[in-house]
Amino acid sequence: MNAQSTGQTNTEQTNLQAHLQMDKRVDQLMGLVLRSGVLIAAATVAIGGIVFVARHPEPLTNYHVFQGEPAELRTMKGIFAEVLAFHGRGLIQLGLLLLIATPVARVAFSVGAFLYERDWKYVAVSVLVLALLFYSLFSGHS
Repeated sequence: MNAQSTGQTNTEQTNLQAHLQMDKRVDQLMGLVLRSGVLIAAATVAIGGIVFVARHPEPLTNYHVFQGEPAELRTMKGIFAEVLAFHGRGLIQLGLLLLIATPVARVAFSVGAFLYERDWKYVAVSVLVLALLFYSLFSGHS
């Protein structure tokens, strides 16, 4: 084996190790995004539950008649207004929105990671998935 072919083999090995390290780092960051999103959402829901129970010690629910969420909790604007007023139901709804946003953030993170790696096939697939998620979330169609 000549020195040039050994250098190429060492270079290939170094590139492979660098690529594996990058993959491991991306996986760790993606795990951090998912864990953080779930923990922040859970903490927000828990705080909202505590605020709600503290302000409403008696049950408000009539189990004989179904009543959906109040109209102000069915829009983003209404949810944020309730959160700014520090109402428990608004905080709970915000926590649920954060929980829904967590996998969307994961897909968005994947787009960035695949762009960085210049893996165009996976960029295209991830962008398509992200577009479908946004369409399903914001189009008003179930």
